[in-house]
Amino acid sequence: MRLRTTTALAALIAAGLTPLTLPSVAASAASSAPSGLQEDFNGDGYPDLATAAYNTTVSGAKNAGAVVVDYGSSAGISASRRTVVTQNATGVPGTAESSDFFGSGLASGDLNNDGYADLVVGAPGEDVGDDTNGGTAVVIWGSAGGLSTGLTIGDPNTSGHDSFGQSLAVGDFSGDGKNDLAIGSSGKDVWIHKGGFTKSAGASTRYKLTTAAQSGTNYGAESLDSGDVNGDGHDDLIVNGTYFPDSSHKYYATMVYVGSSSGLTFQNALESDKKSAVGDINGDGYDDLVTGAYWGGTGNNLGGSISTHLGSAEGIRAAAAQTIDQDTAGVPGEDESSDYFGYALSLGDIDGDGLADAAVSAFYESIGSADLTGSVTVLRGTPTGLTADGSKSFHQDTAGVPGANEDNDHFGSAVQLSDLNGDGHADLSIGAQDENAGDGALWSLRGSSSGITTSGALGFGASAAGLSTSGTPCLGSEMLG
Repeated sequence: MRLRTTTALAALIAAGLTPLTLPSVAASAASSAPSGLQEDFNGDGYPDLATAAYNTTVSGAKNAGAVVVDYGSSAGISASRRTVVTQNATGVPGTAESSDFFGSGLASGDLNNDGYADLVVGAPGEDVGDDTNGGTAVVIWGSAGGLSTGLTIGDPNTSGHDSFGQSLAVGDFSGDGKNDLAIGSSGKDVWIHKGGFTKSAGASTRYKLTTAAQSGTNYGAESLDSGDVNGDGHDDLIVNGTYFPDSSHKYYATMVYVGSSSGLTFQNALESDKKSAVGDINGDGYDDLVTGAYWGGTGNNLGGSISTHLGSAEGIRAAAAQTIDQDTAGVPGEDESSDYFGYALSLGDIDGDGLADAAVSAFYESIGSADLTGSVTVLRGTPTGLTADGSKSFHQDTAGVPGANEDNDHFGSAVQLSDLNGDGHADLSIGAQDENAGDGALWSLRGSSSGITTSGALGFGASAAGLSTSGTPCLGSEMLG
């Protein structure tokens, strides 16, 4: 896809990265924002979209990393209503340095109970003193004007692991009405920073959760999710990594830890490729868990698959209620080797029926003559689970989607379902981290009562998002919104 940059934007890019200055955003008081808007950084009632470009060059520092925050509105998002967050931005702690990979982890939620969602950004490559690649996490506080100043969350166990901040999740795991922050690393330990944050001191207390994930380089808690899978009012923590139950067994897995007033307790491990999404698909009041097995393999599911594990009063059910791949009747495309169907996942209510629908990427899918160009499939939620009936596939040759399929775009490197225009329908945001030879790009497609529509679809690349295109910023490598 070749995305044009206007003259004004080109001048902006020539001047370098946008600092953390606030766009002209009309924001109402925090009390007017509906509860549950975990991504509403300015309290105007519209969720905002945070998209990582963690390979961005900042002031000459390669792979320092950046996060683009596009503010929601009644018209959705736009390229101009945004803030670019880096460690060189005013108010953000730290300094942008080579290979910090700021933005590799993203999470959001109201940590200090002021009515505004806060953004948490991981920089797992950050050197902390003489601890090379020790990693760090930064909280950037929400306010009526949007994101403002920040606070560094230090690593409590610098000698025990690297890559602190590589995974993040926000949830009320103790059920006390205050959001907690979970931070993962390359080790088995996930640190839970308990709710009651202040802007000056951070969390009130913290404790270590020793997980069943294998520790070591590229292991540990590779990604985290949260949701209430047993309906008890305590959020539960989902840990994606390499499960290591004993010395002779290990496999890629999604591990479930149920919350309680006394802490988090391991429930079970579900075989997956370390990908998951949480939401109530069947409307029974329990969050369900969708896992991705995108590697595929020989025999069935060559190009990857997803499995739905239903929530219940006892927690997540270990047996998959269903498994879907591109050979499932009604799913567009076909099951081909290395499509990576299930690589990126998100759940949200697109059609407004109260049931979570699913967005599933196959970001290595080849379409026509375009190799590894990528696609995203949308599946509807029903009282019996996800259905392929009426499912739709979107890519850059879909009518109404800006751009064109090209080799190695990797459309679908990240997906997110959230209601960016406040109309009661989750909109579909899509990243393509290798668009334009690694510049990256993102798209926003609107939700409606009939599903995702390409009418009014928006797409823009790294330059229009306010990023330097020196090197390969990879806008769309991660997404939160």
